[in-house]
Amino acid sequence: MDVQILKVSQRTVVGKKVKALRRQGIVPVHVYGSGIDPLALQVDTQALSRILPRVGTNVPLSIEIEEQDGENICFVREVQRHPVTENVIHVDFFRVDVSQTTQAEVPITIVGVAPAVRDLNGTLMQPLQSVLVEALPMNIPVSIEVDISGLDNFDKALHVSDVTVDSRVTIVTNAEEMVARISAPRIEVEAGAGVAEDGVTAGAAAAEEESEG
Repeated sequence: MDVQILKVSQRTVVGKKVKALRRQGIVPVHVYGSGIDPLALQVDTQALSRILPRVGTNVPLSIEIEEQDGENICFVREVQRHPVTENVIHVDFFRVDVSQTTQAEVPITIVGVAPAVRDLNGTLMQPLQSVLVEALPMNIPVSIEVDISGLDNFDKALHVSDVTVDSRVTIVTNAEEMVARISAPRIEVEAGAGVAEDGVTAGAAAAEEESEG
């Protein structure tokens, strides 16, 4: 895996004064976790904005601290955004030991075409968007593909137990959780009602005849 690198520097400004940093295009961040004391750091806003979409919360990245040696493999743990502008105002990074397993939520990517959608006009339902996995940090997948090409009727469904992952990865999410199924198309007219030539249901037409009689 090609690890993304984020360069940060030490931060002395804390508390309410960090607003001044943000006006200068700098975001305050924290790094905490395995083998270190919590660190108050800062990073260029543009550099941070470029890397966050690439890593999400399940892809490890390397935090390089200015004037410090050593590797800091981290995961994004929390991103705080401004309630109005949605600009990033703070990020927490969790440092991990690359030799110890960790857990992360990994998004599910649907692939393939379900015959029940293509041929029967069904609708894909995906109640589960991600699964919790456990693995060494560098083995955490970016996403997990689920092939729906076997869903050829409305009775079939895919569950977590059907998901295949690398042997180095363990899925923690309950195996019985449903990942995907195909929902039958909605029937606009109730069964047995029928439709008259002018578009009125047979039941309504009969009621109208009775009232006229």
